[in-house]
Amino acid sequence: MKKYLLLLTLLSYSVAETYTFLVKPYHKEIELEAKIISEIAHASLGTEVKLFIPNISEIEKEVYAAHFTLSQTCEASNFVFVNKTVEHESLCGTSNRLFFTNNYRKLLSDKTYYGALFWNKSRPNIVFIQKRLEANRITLPQAFAPFVENF
Repeated sequence: MKKYLLLLTLLSYSVAETYTFLVKPYHKEIELEAKIISEIAHASLGTEVKLFIPNISEIEKEVYAAHFTLSQTCEASNFVFVNKTVEHESLCGTSNRLFFTNNYRKLLSDKTYYGALFWNKSRPNIVFIQKRLEANRITLPQAFAPFVENF
């Protein structure tokens, strides 16, 4: 009987590798963020979005690639999402590209960014600044109207 239990245990370990997909981590927050950024970028540009995220992780690449054409360099992009502590001066010029951030304080202090998506109490918050939308000649759909603030 012990031999059968040992054999059954060894057999179950040998086929266990086929079920490793069940333990693959799921990054719900990154996926939700990618979907929201996709809606914002497509509404802001009205054309194909070439996204650049500085210091992007492999997990972010995998998730964002499902929604965007990812650019390897800032110069080749038309939409830049700064979601880490990176100064935009070290990235590329601001002409012909839109800058979006995930930091509300950075949005308020740096006029390069026209909007932000940040998390507060595990909920996404979206903010656009009216004057910066006008300066970049961005017309957002009416669905984004509640997120536009006049500073």
